[in-house]
Amino acid sequence: MYQVASPLSALYMKICLFGGSFDPVHTGHLAIAKRAVQSCGLDKVLFLPCSLSPLKTGQPTALGTDRLAMLQLAVADLPWAEVSDRDLRFPPPSWSWRLVKHFAALYPHDQLYWLMGTDQWDQLEHWRNWQEFTAHVTLIVHTRGLPPLPKPGINALFISGTHPASSTRIRQCIAHGSPVPEGWLLPSVTHYIDTHRLYR
Repeated sequence: MYQVASPLSALYMKICLFGGSFDPVHTGHLAIAKRAVQSCGLDKVLFLPCSLSPLKTGQPTALGTDRLAMLQLAVADLPWAEVSDRDLRFPPPSWSWRLVKHFAALYPHDQLYWLMGTDQWDQLEHWRNWQEFTAHVTLIVHTRGLPPLPKPGINALFISGTHPASSTRIRQCIAHGSPVPEGWLLPSVTHYIDTHRLYR
């Protein structure tokens, strides 16, 4: 799905917020973000490591500072990617509506998007203040097959693609001394994990 630029497109930027644990960030995260950039004509993807997801059990394994550092290494060569510690500086838990309000105020003249997976799309009505959240952004929903059904009143774009990488599987491999599947981690992130002895 490619969008044709209009003369008005030069007046604002298309900024996509990509929140998640990133525990650790892997090449699947980067592939999804790149797919969104190419499919939706995005100018920037802002990676936002969360402090604590209210819909997940347990806290991230690595500290926020480590997850932030790994993200910065992972996107160092991507001109369209940036990393923000904004959610890590908010008191937990991580409320998406709070992040969106912050960035809507920070970028009042730009167009905001939010990148999510199908699992999050399916749970959207369980999010705190989800109506306020969706009022500020166009959702980009990444699917692994057919797009899910649209939700009335919610602006959403659907992109597809697959990537096998899994943060949970990576942590399990490291914890058990098994090799992480080839290509799932960037060398710089692997070096950081080894140097700081994460997920042991």
